[in-house]
Amino acid sequence: MLSEVAEISFLGNRKENQDRVAIVIAENAALLIAIDGMGGHANGARAAELAVEVIENVFKAQSHPVFDPLGFLHLAIERAHAAVVELGADIAVEARPRATCALCLVQDDAAFWGHVGDSRIYQLRDGVVHERSRDHSHIELLLYDGAITEAELADHPMRNYVECCLGGDAELPRMSVTTSKPMRKGDVMLVCTDGFWSSLPEKQLASLSKADGPLEENLQALGGVATRMAAPHSDNPSAAALNFSAE
Repeated sequence: MLSEVAEISFLGNRKENQDRVAIVIAENAALLIAIDGMGGHANGARAAELAVEVIENVFKAQSHPVFDPLGFLHLAIERAHAAVVELGADIAVEARPRATCALCLVQDDAAFWGHVGDSRIYQLRDGVVHERSRDHSHIELLLYDGAITEAELADHPMRNYVECCLGGDAELPRMSVTTSKPMRKGDVMLVCTDGFWSSLPEKQLASLSKADGPLEENLQALGGVATRMAAPHSDNPSAAALNFSAE
């Protein structure tokens, strides 16, 4: 599998960067990780950092390509959740560290992804969003049901409310895990936090799969646009991307 990868994580207009992203490359597989520590809770940055560490360790313990991709995604998210719960075990439940999570495994000319919360996974193809994950949020349900439009999302009073996350209660959060998504040469897989996707028009975000030049430079440019578009209140824009080239 020959692929170009890149990752960014910017401070934005925040005092602390509570996002963590990572790309783990194995001989026959690659894993993209984006974790958003929830800023209204204690130790959000540590929660994100710990979740990445746990997920990386689960991936490295697998044979590659991963024999059971969907089982791996479930296991990685479950163990990350347990670790973040343990991190906040001695803190009042309403203040415990929490995080959202987006993972994308690429192997065997296909992508598999899983997420919790509103960190997203995108499959970009020929300058358009071919497919994306669906947030675990109230406004995403309203959008899916046709009760609101894309244009109404930015100003909706519940735009920052997520219905599930890593950490907090010990009960395993609701997670979404996909079946195999076939990939074509030139597809870009993108995992990102809401600080990246929320202020970028979909067409501009999708341009990542058609832009000339190195993937890293193009991703950095989009991160800069996301910061400027949301200024002076931009969140941490963070993302990891893989440009797929079939052998």
